[in-house]
Amino acid sequence: MQEKDLFEYAVIRVVPRVEREEFFNVGVVLYCAKQKFLKMLFRIDEERLQVFCSNCDVHDVNEYLVAFERICTGSEDAGPIGILPIAERFRWLTATRSTVVQTSKVHPGFCDDAGEMLHKLFGQLV
Repeated sequence: MQEKDLFEYAVIRVVPRVEREEFFNVGVVLYCAKQKFLKMLFRIDEERLQVFCSNCDVHDVNEYLVAFERICTGSEDAGPIGILPIAERFRWLTATRSTVVQTSKVHPGFCDDAGEMLHKLFGQLV
């Protein structure tokens, strides 16, 4: 029997008014060291965002999430954070912050296929 690999994930949230601490889930970021895997999936429900916060700019939120994704993938245009080792990028992305895009606490699990697990968690949590 093949051993499952340890992974860590966090839910990506939009927090339009940080002082109110209200949020809704828009994505998941998953890191698996053994599989050298760090990816995220996100989807913005524009109608829900407008109902949740009528003065929130969907374009801006999308840009924040795209920047998050660039860092996640280690893209050349992700700046100095994007060139960090994969584990450090994950830790930076999931660090506690008071911004419009935040993550939940990091949760562990075990999986055979990190990509498959990312899609499963995305379907369950977003």
